[in-house]
Amino acid sequence: MNLNHGKTLICGDVIGITAPAGPVDVEMLEEAILAVKELGFQVVIGLTCYENEGGYLAGPALLRAQELNWMFANPDITAILCLRGGYGTLQILHLLDYDLIARNPKKIVGYSDITALHIVLQQRSNLATIHGPMAASDLISADDFTKESLLNVLMERNGYNFVINPKEEPIGCLVPGYVEGILTGGNLSVLVSTLGTPYEIDTCGKILFLEDIGEEPYKIDRMLTQLLLAGKLSDSSGIVLGTWNKCYSNKQGYQVEDLFEKLIKPLNKPTIFNLRAGHCSPMVTLPMGFPTILDATNCKLWNRYNKQ
Repeated sequence: MNLNHGKTLICGDVIGITAPAGPVDVEMLEEAILAVKELGFQVVIGLTCYENEGGYLAGPALLRAQELNWMFANPDITAILCLRGGYGTLQILHLLDYDLIARNPKKIVGYSDITALHIVLQQRSNLATIHGPMAASDLISADDFTKESLLNVLMERNGYNFVINPKEEPIGCLVPGYVEGILTGGNLSVLVSTLGTPYEIDTCGKILFLEDIGEEPYKIDRMLTQLLLAGKLSDSSGIVLGTWNKCYSNKQGYQVEDLFEKLIKPLNKPTIFNLRAGHCSPMVTLPMGFPTILDATNCKLWNRYNKQ
């Protein structure tokens, strides 16, 4: 099944910047706007980008949801770029107009807390999404690789189909094999927070991507075990492991890599690791919701799509 993925961007198109989760200060916002313009796009700035509620939210949930609905409905906006992650995206899921979004497919970019949007828009609006750098969190200081990877996906250049790591960071094989399926997933902590809700991730027959930041190995163990007990790992057809920045322990015992051997390898599903997508720089932009091929034996990942 092919999900909708909006129009291919060209230089001069309008990108809407919105903050579904956390806030930033005005100085950082101005830098983020400049960074997007330097990529060759015009910008529309949402009101949420100027909001701060409680020190960790970019305004009330209703405002954040209404703004996202409006950006999808606005014909002048070609794509949507999230300002940053943090926390708050889960609060708006029940307020989104999924039918409206399905009728107005657009490329939407983000990661971390934005994982909740990746999941729900794929499953409820039949919309492919983009796991990639955000305006304030990343583009302000992004290196050339990160910017080019993003542009390859937004503008559907020749390199769109193949997911390519930085040269100095080889992808590794945990479990060999070959599989095809829709690519889904994102931040492990956010994925787990959807379990037991109406917005729970569906991994059946899909290739599951996982990454996280700042979680000690025992917490990663707990979350992977929860996914395992919920059947989400066994339902998947293959697994892609991204970056695990600052997910280590200074104590003796399991490290994150040990957990992959312990919990994921026995599933015997094609699995690769060290895909540089997640909380890292340089960062790979990862098209999600697309029919994807995982050739774990040869450490390759690519997608199939139909241009619209």
